[in-house]
Amino acid sequence: MAREFTSVGVVGLGTMGAGIVEVFARNGIDVVAVEVSDAALDRGRANLTGSTDRAVARGKLAEADRDALLARVDFRVGLDALRSVDLVVEAVPERLDLKRRIFAELDRVCKPEAILATNTSSLSVTEVSVATGRPHQVVGLHFFNPAPVMKLVEVVRTVVTAAEVVADVEALCTRLGKVDVTIGDRAGFIANALLFGYLNHAVAMVESRYATREDIDAAMKLGGGLPMGPLALLDLIGLDTACEILDTMYRRGGRDRRHAPTPLVRQMVTAGLLGRKSGRGFYTYEKPGSAKVVPDESTPAQARPAAGDGARPVARVGVVGVGATAAGLDEVFTGAGYDVVRAAPGEDLAGLAEVDLVVEAVAEELGVKKELFASLDGICKPGVVFATTTSSLPVIDIAMATGRPADVVGLHFVGPASAWPLVEIVRTVRTGAEATATARAVCATLGRTAVVCGDRAGLVVDALLFPYLNDAVKMLEAGYATVDDIDHAMKLGCGYPTGPFELLDAVGLDVALASQRALYRELRDPGLAPAPLLEHLVTAGYLGLRTGRGFRDHTGR
Repeated sequence: MAREFTSVGVVGLGTMGAGIVEVFARNGIDVVAVEVSDAALDRGRANLTGSTDRAVARGKLAEADRDALLARVDFRVGLDALRSVDLVVEAVPERLDLKRRIFAELDRVCKPEAILATNTSSLSVTEVSVATGRPHQVVGLHFFNPAPVMKLVEVVRTVVTAAEVVADVEALCTRLGKVDVTIGDRAGFIANALLFGYLNHAVAMVESRYATREDIDAAMKLGGGLPMGPLALLDLIGLDTACEILDTMYRRGGRDRRHAPTPLVRQMVTAGLLGRKSGRGFYTYEKPGSAKVVPDESTPAQARPAAGDGARPVARVGVVGVGATAAGLDEVFTGAGYDVVRAAPGEDLAGLAEVDLVVEAVAEELGVKKELFASLDGICKPGVVFATTTSSLPVIDIAMATGRPADVVGLHFVGPASAWPLVEIVRTVRTGAEATATARAVCATLGRTAVVCGDRAGLVVDALLFPYLNDAVKMLEAGYATVDDIDHAMKLGCGYPTGPFELLDAVGLDVALASQRALYRELRDPGLAPAPLLEHLVTAGYLGLRTGRGFRDHTGR
């Protein structure tokens, strides 16, 4: 039978620690909340009262329940106050030396049967545990911010953590109304190991000026369905915290380049641009600690293109293709009031002679597209904008099949064209400003959000999304966690609408593999090599929902 915890201690009362205190106290457990000084204790008390007052104001907590919650918390200075608690959760900054000193002192202070837990999100629980004389009673208990809201807790066992200790904290998580996933002591655990590679990649896009901060964030919210864009999320987490986590995962996780902090992150930390906490990070905020973004020198002058910005007038649109994508484009353009001319590849294209914009949606084969664009070059009038819907082929190769590469753009409708709000506009090294402006103006008329990016495999959405999915497959392949636990971690710990394996089965494993291969071919980063398990499943015909089996068996549904 699992142990009954009647009192717990929490060390460190920053945003995370105060949130953990609130979780325990909300569930009827007495808490000794400890800080290093009276000033720090006052700040911790303010964190807790501020959070509970906001919950009352929003109708999430009754005033009487708030008062009872606060009455369960004993605020104290110094670790000596923890002598009689059953469990201690440490939530101090991510510094191994600091955590080891605290655990050595907790080992001296706490009663012999007390369990000692660390809320670290990236450091080795094993290295923390050996600072005590009871490493078998040390466990990772990683809550997610904000702790009262997020449902996931990662329970991290070391090679010497006692089975009964793991069972006790798993039962405690259930009592707290949390979903726990139990995993081994590996850099980043589940959620951070998958999340921070993606965040770091987004920073690299900004650093190389591949796309703007606004466009990257909009792309992942509208095209990836995520609750926040990666750069806004980094500002929320804190760039100093992110840099520490990335650096730790890089050192502990096999020196994968995807986890090596980009130079831009290090430079921003050095400059004190830490995100919301400092009032400026990738975005500028009204004041330190505020969530309100205010304009700065990098803010676009206007959200949508104006008529006089060089955009060419477009009244008639040609759509080339016979499949579902072409049909969807026809529907979207017709619905927006454009005169649409449909044409099939390989047939007479003379009807496109007077269109103002041609959008191709033919087979995703470079030779086919180049042949089509060469034909269009000889048929269409001067000044027409040529657009390709490819998301993986080099647009410049297609553009150079014409005699007017300045008029060629990529126009990638993310998801079904009739349903999804995002369009990725690809400018090549030869694309003219007028062609880009025309594409933006057309997207605005269609009621779509347009993001502009360079000519690279995956554009924005797929270039950030598929490596994250590939990392999840590698994690499964290594036997570190199950399909269900990884999906739970990303949905409940990061607020993602779907887990990576749910998404892979929906998208199609063959589609994911093709995209990942294209990224690897172009960038040659070993961290982007397709996971062997993904390749094997595709070879076996396990492609996801449409074949009845992928990472899960869907035949019985």
